[in-house]
Amino acid sequence: MDADTPRPSSVLFARGVIARLAIWSTLRVAVLENWGGPGAAEKRTWLTGIIVDAFEEQSPVPDDQYIEELLLQVMQDEYEVSVEDGSAESVAVDIVRIWEEASSGKQDLVLKFEDLAEKLKDKKPVVEQQVVGGEEVEGEDENDDEDEDESSEDGMDEDEPVPQLMERPKRSEPEVDEDGFTLVKGKGRK
Repeated sequence: MDADTPRPSSVLFARGVIARLAIWSTLRVAVLENWGGPGAAEKRTWLTGIIVDAFEEQSPVPDDQYIEELLLQVMQDEYEVSVEDGSAESVAVDIVRIWEEASSGKQDLVLKFEDLAEKLKDKKPVVEQQVVGGEEVEGEDENDDEDEDESSEDGMDEDEPVPQLMERPKRSEPEVDEDGFTLVKGKGRK
């Protein structure tokens, strides 16, 4: 094997990182919405390279806290997103697990993430804006049919928050009088 040919474990690890980042809902929304500008997808690929290089070049290899901080920093700097939902932690833990398994020649976890990434490939995360305390807040919901048992089987995604349903205020039908005019009501006084 010459110096330019990557080790099989490195290729397997890179495939796993690509797949894990592809299913991270926060990053999926950031790329879909071009929060990082027109090169948002290229930034995801660049992030994969940074992570793979960190594991290949650092001794000792990075731990999950290092990877989580790296993910949070890149999301802030490149996508202008402050990730506060805890999802970066579970992604970091999964990436360290992928490294450990790929280094020992196991590919089960990589194949699992690749399968999930393939299932989500053509599905777009639904983003809904909510107004909380006068500020717009982005909420998201994945449109996938994945079994819940499958996603929590290896502990992945268990730290990612479950989207909450919000009740929308019911709109009352406008009152129309006998002449066909719509009755305008004041905001009401209590």
